[in-house]
Amino acid sequence: MTTWQQLRDVRLSEYEDAADGWGKVSGRANAAKDRVDNEMLGTLRETEKGETATKAIDDLTQLSRNYQYIHTECGLIRTALNGLAAELAAPQKKLKQALEDAENLKFTVKADGSVEYPHSPVAPLAPGNGTATPGAPIPLLPGKAEGGADANKGKAEDIAERISAALRDAAEIDGRYAGALRRLNTTGGLKVTDAMLADAAADTTALQQAAGKYADGAKIPQGKSPADNAAWWKGLTQEQRDEYATLYPASVGALDGIPSDVRDDSNRMVLAETRARAQLDLDKLGPEPPKMIQNPNGTYPAAIKNPAWEKWDEGGGSRLKAETKGMDAIQKRFDAPPAAGLPPAFLLGFDEKGTGRAIIANGNPDTADHTAVYVPGTTSKLEGISGDINRMTELWREGNAQAPGQSLSTVTWLGYDAPQSIIPEAMQKQWAYDGSPKLNNFMDGLETAQGGPDNSHTTVIGHSYGSTVVGDASNKGDLSADDIVVAGSPGMLTGDADDLDVGKDHVWSEAASDDFVPAGGKVAGLGGYKWGVETWNGIPYNAGYIQTVPSDEAFGAHRMDVDTSGHSDYWTRDSQSLKNQASVVVGQYERVEEDD
Repeated sequence: MTTWQQLRDVRLSEYEDAADGWGKVSGRANAAKDRVDNEMLGTLRETEKGETATKAIDDLTQLSRNYQYIHTECGLIRTALNGLAAELAAPQKKLKQALEDAENLKFTVKADGSVEYPHSPVAPLAPGNGTATPGAPIPLLPGKAEGGADANKGKAEDIAERISAALRDAAEIDGRYAGALRRLNTTGGLKVTDAMLADAAADTTALQQAAGKYADGAKIPQGKSPADNAAWWKGLTQEQRDEYATLYPASVGALDGIPSDVRDDSNRMVLAETRARAQLDLDKLGPEPPKMIQNPNGTYPAAIKNPAWEKWDEGGGSRLKAETKGMDAIQKRFDAPPAAGLPPAFLLGFDEKGTGRAIIANGNPDTADHTAVYVPGTTSKLEGISGDINRMTELWREGNAQAPGQSLSTVTWLGYDAPQSIIPEAMQKQWAYDGSPKLNNFMDGLETAQGGPDNSHTTVIGHSYGSTVVGDASNKGDLSADDIVVAGSPGMLTGDADDLDVGKDHVWSEAASDDFVPAGGKVAGLGGYKWGVETWNGIPYNAGYIQTVPSDEAFGAHRMDVDTSGHSDYWTRDSQSLKNQASVVVGQYERVEEDD
């Protein structure tokens, strides 16, 4: 039980000094993790082979995980101590004011918080002293002595009540933070396990509840513009930024408009803890049984679905397996060796729920001379993010080769719910309608973080149904981009490239001769009708209007030469298809080879 003497004498600055110390440890651990990931692990993977190298890589991977854990837990301790000090300041101030009032009135505050006072000489009471305790009715406001009431009694009871209220407030604050701080412990040794990372996530949740009045999650912008998000972030002190990022990493990591390195730190924390929880849940289910087994009855069909697998699947096995596959693909990009020529990766968004969301950048888009944002299409989900990441890796290599001395960032943007089937989902427009505002918000956020529209040449690339999302985003208004590139587009919900807000001179299309998605898009009505059409892909056309998609001559886009086949090979290394995209991305339009 907190006494008024303890509350009076506690030096809150000591909590703040201790918080600073824990904050420094947290920051150093994060910096050390970055060095292990970006300088040690990548180089070792690239240059060394064999059993010894494998053991060293395993040890460094564990060290990186340890640093991640230290960064999180020490950051939570810092926030808890700062929050405790900040919240205790109010009841301490209330107490000290009450004590000062008692001293000025020559009252005595006893050890139990009661207040001894001299009876007022104007009151018809026996001489001597009285004792006021909290909870007693106050007959008159202090300073009033009418009708024989004792003014000192009222004043003393008011002081006793304020002392009691200060102690109640302090006890409630102390209880909240004590519970959260007790959770922030660990086991000995040098190996952070999945269980420890999952426990760190639970620690974060516990401290959110304890410190909600100090670092209020409701103050994090929700549904605001990237400019509003950036203004909120800039208005915080560095200490407040650190505490919000530690306490609400998922919310901070999702804020379009704030710096990419901040989003990356927050989202990596979420990724590590989510991956750990998923692995623990998978471990509880046990190994995946065979999906099909021989029919024990020996009758048709010869193979039946395994009841053991069905139980494993109902427990979440397939979902967790898919989630971990996607998360491992993201981690693999983080682990890519710098000797391979790739820049550091940034995780600008992550959410495992549903089919999953992930936004991964090669290089920091905030400082890039050229930025490309790739929007994938039908069947895209977290489980299959590896292929989308690889496409933007190849684009970065080619673009970097074409523009030496200039900085480039290529971004995989799986920031929307993509249709998961060709029929019926990819035939519907609603997926684009739902996804385009998210794309516009992200693009506005990049522009905000870059410092304005002229600080980076920006290209949006839409593949398959992703181009439909891009089209709707551009049709709805101001898409923050200089160029639009589409590949295998089923349509952009408009019939004319000039309707897109970058202007037709900055719309570029690729379509392989054996890619049948553009034709399918017309069946689905994902294109748009254009009037006054006199020729149809070089053939005289008399109807006057027709539904067009970007690969059609009548659409008005630059139709780039394609030397790849099918719907998914536009990013094949050393292909003309890839080189053309890269030339647009780095603004070297004269190098683009257009289809005759």
